[in-house]
Amino acid sequence: MDRPLKTIWAVILAAGAGTRLAGAAGGVAKQYLEHRGAPLFWHSARTFSRVAGVRGLVFVFPQGDVAAMEKRVSQFFRSENLGLDWAVCAGGARRQDSVAHGLAALPPGCDGVLVHDSARPFVSARTITLLIDALHRGERAVVPAIQVPDTIKRAATDESGTEGVVQTLDRAELRAVQTPQAFATGLLREAHALASADGWDVTDDASMVERMAAHAPGAGIRVAIIPGEPGNIKITTAEDLKRLAEARATIPCVGWGYDVHRFGTEGDRPLVLGGVPVPGGPTIVAHSDGDVLLHALADAVLGTFGGGDIGTHFPDTDARFAGADSGVLLREILAMAEATGVRLVQADLTIITQIPKIAPHAGAIAVNAARLLGLPVDRVNVKATTEESLGFTGRKQGIKAVAVVSALREV
Repeated sequence: MDRPLKTIWAVILAAGAGTRLAGAAGGVAKQYLEHRGAPLFWHSARTFSRVAGVRGLVFVFPQGDVAAMEKRVSQFFRSENLGLDWAVCAGGARRQDSVAHGLAALPPGCDGVLVHDSARPFVSARTITLLIDALHRGERAVVPAIQVPDTIKRAATDESGTEGVVQTLDRAELRAVQTPQAFATGLLREAHALASADGWDVTDDASMVERMAAHAPGAGIRVAIIPGEPGNIKITTAEDLKRLAEARATIPCVGWGYDVHRFGTEGDRPLVLGGVPVPGGPTIVAHSDGDVLLHALADAVLGTFGGGDIGTHFPDTDARFAGADSGVLLREILAMAEATGVRLVQADLTIITQIPKIAPHAGAIAVNAARLLGLPVDRVNVKATTEESLGFTGRKQGIKAVAVVSALREV
């Protein structure tokens, strides 16, 4: 039975000392390492912002860095507004202490939480979406995991100091677990309280829930698994640093989108452009919310990787998409683009209509479109024009929009 959660936040752990990597990284803690012009923790923040359902982020930094990092995160949000609430808090001596501090910083009413290591900057929106879907289905603890390809042996050292094999484990039963890990907030808080009371020392939060389940075998507590991704690696060793500088071919690509909607009568859908309601505008005849600009933008994004058109993915014959928020549909398409290696660079959007006047709303539309795309607002251009009373738009019968998106695709 589905039990949708109301409010889901992510805790991004960036409080580690990174001692194993310090020498190779020039003394820089790995969460602060730069990749494509941004520190690793911000790459994770961007990915979370592209997943519908994530409402906010808690960044956990070392105690001595909190003041400086709060200013830095604020600067990031000013230049690249992710459209999420956020908070910063100090970490603790151990990873589990940092998670506990992050849980304490969550807002009241947050009933779902994703805990993520910032040293995994390549996590995809798809993985996060699968985790959230599992929570909505009623799971209370979910982890992404991949099968272990190697034969794993348990070893021990004898009295002479020689290490030897004690047991060969069945790799068909083994999984390598990744982050983010998703939990019902109340369950994870209960697990942390039990860990603190009993003095547990664990390497991940799922381990706490596993121990909690062992303490209460009849409580129906379990840790579910969704498919992880081999590319969701953790930057831990000097060898891993090569992934940050890995040479890949990057090609420019362009997508073009066009959409039209007819004006309606009283009782049809209110006018929304780029996710921004336009008070006093004409109504729209549409199956979804009728956002002509976001529909054109979605088609343009699909064009950057040959993804077809919005009607293919979200047909107007499907009752599930009746009245659908076009911003949510666009985020789904952006996740598809990300999975193919597409990185958006610029968007140029044109609204073509006789009514209403678009100029008073253009700034708000640009800001919201930039938020949805994960771009700085100066890379999203919004303009409007009439057709000099010609055609159906000139006769005030409808509205249309054109979108052009520039992107880079890694192949």
